[in-house]
Amino acid sequence: MVDEPKQPVWKTTSAVRDNARRLRRTLTDAERVMWNELRAHRLNGASFRRQKPIGPYIVDFVCDAANLVIEIDGGQHYEPQGIERDARRDRYLAFEGYNVLRFNNHDVLTNKAGVLETITTALQTKAPSLTSPASGGGEETEGGEPK
Repeated sequence: MVDEPKQPVWKTTSAVRDNARRLRRTLTDAERVMWNELRAHRLNGASFRRQKPIGPYIVDFVCDAANLVIEIDGGQHYEPQGIERDARRDRYLAFEGYNVLRFNNHDVLTNKAGVLETITTALQTKAPSLTSPASGGGEETEGGEPK
């Protein structure tokens, strides 16, 4: 008997997954700058994913360990329709247990240090120890040795 290869169980539609893949390929300048700072556990050892589907929405960046979503907003987010759409999206994400931080493109491009400091503070508030023992992080004992 030959084992059938396991098929993944997706929690989103194929259209949402395809859109997320497209968004990963076409980052804005501000998203590219932010991803360079967040990827590969570069910010306090936190693991971020980009353009991840959560329910019907695709978030720019998410740290699942801290339930933290980072959104980088362009000008359309500050028009009346964009404000209402973002409020609906934020309510959904909050219901799912996520804290949402929003920054505009200009802030990311001109005040990257301030944006990263705000994210770092939110990470420390939500999940004080995000590094895993596999990456050399994790908890220490009283003697300073890793567990």
